Amino acid sequence: MPEVNDDEGPTVGGRRATAPAPAAKAKPTSRVRMSAAQRREQLIATGRQLFAERGFDATSIEEVAARAKVSKPVVYEHFGGKEGLYAVVVDREVRALLDRITTALTAGHPRELLEQAALALLGYIEEETSGFRVLVRESPLMSGTANFSSVMNDVAHQVEHILGAEYKSRGYDPKLAELYSQALVGMVALTGRWWLEVRKPRKETVAAHLVNLAWNGLSHLEAKPTLITARRR
Repeated sequence: MPEVNDDEGPTVGGRRATAPAPAAKAKPTSRVRMSAAQRREQLIATGRQLFAERGFDATSIEEVAARAKVSKPVVYEHFGGKEGLYAVVVDREVRALLDRITTALTAGHPRELLEQAALALLGYIEEETSGFRVLVRESPLMSGTANFSSVMNDVAHQVEHILGAEYKSRGYDPKLAELYSQALVGMVALTGRWWLEVRKPRKETVAAHLVNLAWNGLSHLEAKPTLITARRR
């Protein structure tokens, strides 16, 4: 039988048995808490992605909360609901796109301005695809939130001022600048929506062809165009 030494513990064969070392306690993992501003940015990014993927109607607060790994009340606390989150996301995208296009318009020649505007829009589509998808989707019914159409209207107003001065110098009616600016911006915008899905050819080629159509059409405008069908009557 093992001998027992009251002072040192049990011994085996005259040798003291070594007691097993106590297991090291696992250090508690410290969870980094986000500040209110960080959490808000996280929720905006999450909402942006979900609205781009699913649209406003198909996205729920539950999905936003689950993807952000927070509870639903956290989302309500920051935005008041899905409509509030959507409004913030869209407002940011509207300002980002408009700023990008406005900043790009630096040239003095009208043709270069057309090139810069087309490249700015296509660049936004290429680099901020989720944001563009949010903008081109339908806004919720009865919402006062800005959307892609409102951005394009703002851009058209800038183009209108450029065309107005150009038309006046060429003897055309400057009142028609608004009509032509809407047509030009609409052409670029609709082409951009198409290019969003196909991504071919490369954006520089798309921009070059858009400007080719727009500029060569503008440079050979008839002062008072009429419809061919009307001439045959």
